Amino acid sequence: MSRKLADGIEARPSKIEGERSQVLKLDDFGWDEFFAKSFEPLAAEGFEAGRVFLQHNKVYMLYTDAGETWAEATGRMHYHARGAEDLPAVGDWVAIRRTDEEGKAKIHEILPRKSKFSRKAAGSRSEEQIVAANVDTVFLVTSLDNDFNVRRLERYLIMAWESGARPVVVLNKADLSEETEARRREVESVAPGVSVLLMSARRGEGIEQLLAFVGRGQTVALMGSSGVGKSTIVNRLLGADAQRTQEVREGDQRGKHTTTHRELFMLSSGGLVIDTPGMRELQLLVSERGLRETFEDVEEVASRCRFGDCRHENEPGCAVRAALEEGTLDAERYANYQKLQGEMRHVAVRQDQRAAQEEKTRVKRITRAFNKTDKRREH
Repeated sequence: MSRKLADGIEARPSKIEGERSQVLKLDDFGWDEFFAKSFEPLAAEGFEAGRVFLQHNKVYMLYTDAGETWAEATGRMHYHARGAEDLPAVGDWVAIRRTDEEGKAKIHEILPRKSKFSRKAAGSRSEEQIVAANVDTVFLVTSLDNDFNVRRLERYLIMAWESGARPVVVLNKADLSEETEARRREVESVAPGVSVLLMSARRGEGIEQLLAFVGRGQTVALMGSSGVGKSTIVNRLLGADAQRTQEVREGDQRGKHTTTHRELFMLSSGGLVIDTPGMRELQLLVSERGLRETFEDVEEVASRCRFGDCRHENEPGCAVRAALEEGTLDAERYANYQKLQGEMRHVAVRQDQRAAQEEKTRVKRITRAFNKTDKRREH
């Protein structure tokens, strides 16, 4: 029997089949020594550990030793949160206390994250939005139809390298392209050292390549824009239609959003997979490591410039301008590098301004409290 939780989300029977769900332990969900060590002081205080597998507004579904549990973050967590990054996300390990006989719980702490896949939240403020946490491998899914876009893929690569997870590029809908090998080589040229896989999720071709990355207790997340086939891939991995899918629109071959919330699924092989809503807009946070890893070739050329502060414009001895003129550095790739670098500088400035404003507000709050205390003493 499923229970209604919030806005159409239900606590439903586990996706883990029948009797097996009775014997699963935390390590089946990715628990390891890293999390166990972090949890030791919380365990001593009587907390229970769980992993977030579904988030919808302020409601979270968790995997625990005792089975599935739904929970909410404490008021203290919300009060002290600087932003969404300080609240639980899908994939997080959390410390909970039970609140009633029905098994409901309150989330008190988030355990340190091994990795986090983040982007800038929509809007003008430079806030971090965590898409998925504690991911071992990120499948960056793009399709080989009209949606194919190497420049957009570079954005995803920056986020993946910054997350701490291993990126793998999945080129889906290979059955719709006559240039699959050429496309693969094009992607390999902008993603050196990254595995690039060809598949057709609709036909079920190439799914075995993905399963090789999803061993017992390993977590993968699927990222990509709307309509690239992420939910179909999840269904193929699960061997069931767990996620609703839609056909792409005729004419422009663009898909609609199918997944409307983030969710972690467990495979029969013991691996875990997180599906995420398609991202129409992918705004970057400051990501020096991600930029460096994604554009390693550009930065290597720039390191050969005569001057360390070379702006790659009209300076003498500029290796970047020379490489562009010789054709050894792709002009479009370099232009995208400059564009993304500029976006990050803008975000950095906004973050500094936000931090300064928050500090100013904090000082005012402390001053007001101090003044109130002094007045009480006078009376």
